[in-house]
Amino acid sequence: MKIVRSGIFVTGTDTEVGKTFISSLLVKGLRDYGIDAGYFKGVLSGAIEMDGKLIPGDAHEVCEMSGLKEEYNNMVSYTLRNPYSPHLAAHIEEVDINLQKIISDYKNMMEKYEFLVVEGSGGIVCPIKIEGDEIILLEDIIRDLGLSTILVARASLGTINHTILTVNHLKNIGIEVKGIIINGYDEDDIIHKNNKKVIERLTGITNICTVSNMDKNSIDEGTVLNILRLMKKANI
Repeated sequence: MKIVRSGIFVTGTDTEVGKTFISSLLVKGLRDYGIDAGYFKGVLSGAIEMDGKLIPGDAHEVCEMSGLKEEYNNMVSYTLRNPYSPHLAAHIEEVDINLQKIISDYKNMMEKYEFLVVEGSGGIVCPIKIEGDEIILLEDIIRDLGLSTILVARASLGTINHTILTVNHLKNIGIEVKGIIINGYDEDDIIHKNNKKVIERLTGITNICTVSNMDKNSIDEGTVLNILRLMKKANI
């Protein structure tokens, strides 16, 4: 079995910011350029039903876009039906989320791939489990896996605040931000262009690339290359 050389955690400024899409591009790009890349996600809520089975939609999307062939239950530790925050979905579905299981599943996937793209749930302080005195946040998973992050942010109005707060929080808890990917970017939009400049200035992170809105069935190879360049520049 191959031992993973490294990995990266893809987190976002918020839910539905495009983490799965960016994760798909990362896995596809790495695999297209000869690196045996895999995908992992600790907890997924809002699963979809296919052929009478509960399917982790994010993992399905990554596999469809990247060509990755892997069993869903290997890629996702906990697949929850309800489209709620993981802690609430798990509580309603009476699923006991165990951090050690997530770490163990991650290590098992590490042994199979050269590089692992790990996707988060929601934003950085997304609650994964709140039961009695036990609290698990997304940041706890990142820290325990020992990974650095790539932060996915929106291009639109409001992203400056969300991005700066997220970057500052990650820095304060000792998690490195290797780069920022601004998703849904329009080069002709003055707000988008200014947002990029301000985010770079206020965070001090120069390793930033942009991804435009695009059809998932016709991925622009230039965009994939830009993301791979970001990773190379960040020594990921």
